[in-house]
Amino acid sequence: MQHFELNGQIREVAGKAAIKAFRKQGLVPCNLYGPGLENVLFTVNAKDLKAVTDTPKAHIIDLVLDGKKKYTAVLHELQWHPVTDICLHVDFLAVNDKKPVNIEVPIVITGHAVGVQKGGKFFQNARKLRVCATLKNLPDEVTIDITSLDLDKKIKAGDVKLDGITVTTDKDAIICGVKTTRNTVVATEEAA
Repeated sequence: MQHFELNGQIREVAGKAAIKAFRKQGLVPCNLYGPGLENVLFTVNAKDLKAVTDTPKAHIIDLVLDGKKKYTAVLHELQWHPVTDICLHVDFLAVNDKKPVNIEVPIVITGHAVGVQKGGKFFQNARKLRVCATLKNLPDEVTIDITSLDLDKKIKAGDVKLDGITVTTDKDAIICGVKTTRNTVVATEEAA
């Protein structure tokens, strides 16, 4: 999985007035927590944070706080302004090489479904899949081949098998499929 370095400044103050002041300066308040780690409050530049939040890719984030303290983390939770879509707050989860990480990774669809060639319509319900693995086994993306997908067939999260990786998305969650269209039904009736 790709690593992304993000620089931040540790903050000592908390509270609404301090948070508002940070946001006016173009800074986003953040929190880092994890097993065996005391909560670390810090801020990052909103423009630097966009490189991580405005991409479909998943990243392991190397946090560098005050130019010296380094932490390895993943995005855990983001809070957005409901109108302006500005990131208001970010929670990071500290990770290490020993414990498995639960993270969402993007899904990449490859191939041309047999059902679409027969006149069906392809649909995709999920763009990301939640997986659990150690840092070295985490994939950048999950590739799903739909070449053998026929009419009225679906691929569920439980159908995805990856080596050394556990899929933690609900096994009945539908990722993609091919629906029968009216034109397909008419063509089948005419052929009969």
